[in-house]
Amino acid sequence: MQDTNAASSEGAYLTREAMMSLCRSVLAQHGFSAAQAEALGATLVAAQWDACQSHGLYRLLGIAATVREGAAVADAQPRVEDLAPAVVRVDADGGFSPAAFNLGLPPLIDKARQGGIAVMAIQRCVHATALWVELEQLTEAGLVAIACNPTQAYMAPHGGKRPLFGTNPLAFGWPRQGQPPLIFDFATSAIARGDIELHRRSGDAIPEGWGVDRHGQPCTDPAEVLDHGAMLPFGGHKGSALALMVELIAGPMIGDLMSLESTDHDDGRGGLPFHGELIIAIDPARTGAGAADMGRAEQLFEQMLGQGARLPAQRRYQERARSAQRGAWVSQALLDDIHALMNS
Repeated sequence: MQDTNAASSEGAYLTREAMMSLCRSVLAQHGFSAAQAEALGATLVAAQWDACQSHGLYRLLGIAATVREGAAVADAQPRVEDLAPAVVRVDADGGFSPAAFNLGLPPLIDKARQGGIAVMAIQRCVHATALWVELEQLTEAGLVAIACNPTQAYMAPHGGKRPLFGTNPLAFGWPRQGQPPLIFDFATSAIARGDIELHRRSGDAIPEGWGVDRHGQPCTDPAEVLDHGAMLPFGGHKGSALALMVELIAGPMIGDLMSLESTDHDDGRGGLPFHGELIIAIDPARTGAGAADMGRAEQLFEQMLGQGARLPAQRRYQERARSAQRGAWVSQALLDDIHALMNS
């Protein structure tokens, strides 16, 4: 399962196959169907492979807890509905989002190629994974893509002090000829909630600006921010406005929950967020862009790099190349927790 030559008392470098084996074992133990386990495991492994620790194998802990609490359907059977020439809807049946996304991906691509732009609305899903993993599948098809979703009410709006918005990630993907796509995927909060959870797990303080305590005062205690206080938006009113936009277009606009409603739905079970997700796919071949037009983006990227700037996803791709040589690093503490899940 793991390369013992790459293991130590602090952790191990694991192959993709080894990580998928861990995922399958844990998810099967908790009642996941094969289709759900494969889709969810592949997404977690992709994040771990890119050293995205907060969205990698660590998420197995929350996924297992969510199913134990009855806040997700482990053997859900998603259903696709053709709503309009440019709209596909997938009912996730209360399951996790990757299997629902995989089911809706082919009709979404077809609709985008036929009409130039198409939308996928995933409803009634539990979301615990990175959006960029989904967008890479669209950029591989030559499409420009946008995705977003609410979560639970974790973040105070700018000027407020009580949780109202979710961390509300927003992702964008741009295909590139002969190179990995340009993709960004970030929470509209100052930091992803998973990163604060990792600080709590390691016993480290968080920087000021990430959250406030129960009284609305700046706080560096991750447990206080997560359990009693609120996270903060990035960029003040700008991040807050983007979070509001995500609440609306990936909530009421697709007939699903906003973050505060998702918190109410959870009813104190401590499950991962239950909500919807919006994916927009655009075919540049149908918007008037030729190969030369798309290629002009490369000039912009070169100018960014020439100034010493870093392209979005560049660091992840560097980590991906390292993982291809040695495997992905997984701490021993996390491995111990994962193995404990197999016996729970």
